[in-house]
Amino acid sequence: MAIDCIKTMPSITTPHHHPKDQDQCKDDGKSFVFDAQVLRHQTNIPQQFIWPDHEKPNTNAPELQVPLVDLGDFLSGNPVAAVEASRLVGEACKKHGFFLVVNHGVDKTLIAHAHNYVDTFFKLPLSEKQKAQRKIGESCGYASSFTGRFSSKLPWKETLSFRYKAEESSSKHIEEYFHNRMGEDFAEFGTVYQDYCEAMSTLSLGIMELLGMSLGVSREHFREFFNENDSIMRLNYYPPCQKPDLTLGTGPHCDPTSLTILHQDQVGGLQVFVDNEWRSINPNFDAFVVNIGDTFMALSNGIYRSCLHRAVVNSQTPRKSLAFFLCPKNDKMVTPPHELVDTCNPRIYPDFTWPMLLEFTQKHYRADMKTLEVFTNWLHQRSFT
Repeated sequence: MAIDCIKTMPSITTPHHHPKDQDQCKDDGKSFVFDAQVLRHQTNIPQQFIWPDHEKPNTNAPELQVPLVDLGDFLSGNPVAAVEASRLVGEACKKHGFFLVVNHGVDKTLIAHAHNYVDTFFKLPLSEKQKAQRKIGESCGYASSFTGRFSSKLPWKETLSFRYKAEESSSKHIEEYFHNRMGEDFAEFGTVYQDYCEAMSTLSLGIMELLGMSLGVSREHFREFFNENDSIMRLNYYPPCQKPDLTLGTGPHCDPTSLTILHQDQVGGLQVFVDNEWRSINPNFDAFVVNIGDTFMALSNGIYRSCLHRAVVNSQTPRKSLAFFLCPKNDKMVTPPHELVDTCNPRIYPDFTWPMLLEFTQKHYRADMKTLEVFTNWLHQRSFT
């Protein structure tokens, strides 16, 4: 996921952060419009989408071998299966933070419907999609690339993001969102994604049990922390590009959120940076790709690390994916459990709430592999002013 910023904050300086290297945001009022139905056929892609040579994609990246975690017996209450699943999850999170889950209990028909409605939405005329246009400073809504925000290194994609709240009082929140933004014709659309997000929330809480066990804290600790999660659902659509070797569907970044549950179609394009090279995670329609983000890295006191990843595009076939970003309830303080802090393992990150980090990535910093480090420095600066 790339929850991108509005502008670079030049006052933040660390050995790893150079403001002059960050994309500057447009302020001339002449933002370029990314119309996928037009640009997918152009052989000369706009300069804004051409990435620097050192960041251009390798479309033949070797496959990354990630653990395949079978959740079937774990979800049925088998304690031996829980121990084995938590071991696999723990090993993955110490290496690169990515693993696959199968026999996850999510209805295959629901997944298929969710993918079908991605096509339904992104095949609409641009003017229709813009009814849900994301406003400056917001993390939800429709975005045609990130035109209007940056002047270079734009991603070759469209996204539709919306909020999911696990509280019972918000049981129809997504349905209401689509009815209000897109009209009555999107009632079923909203129902499908309401059901999908509820399934993702349930799956997330199960994975949180495994993460707790793998870290040696109680099985319930992180499950209870995220029980009333306030999360983000994102539909990603990567149209074909006639010069896929020049651009990226999503630039290199670490997710600032807690946990990402991704379902890919069969096209492929997800790459992870491991051992100083980009490697691909091949599609598996029966599996979800799971990775931890910066917020959970803070909750684990740095024991588990979020990992740099990106998406590449191709010249022939659109790619789509469903990404659920688990986030804690807004008033929850992100602080590691006491079992993970001692004299040998002191606190690495200060306490913060998810809205603080979200605001930072929306207004001050474009998410990358140093987001949490720079955010920590930013918090320290604020505490002395």
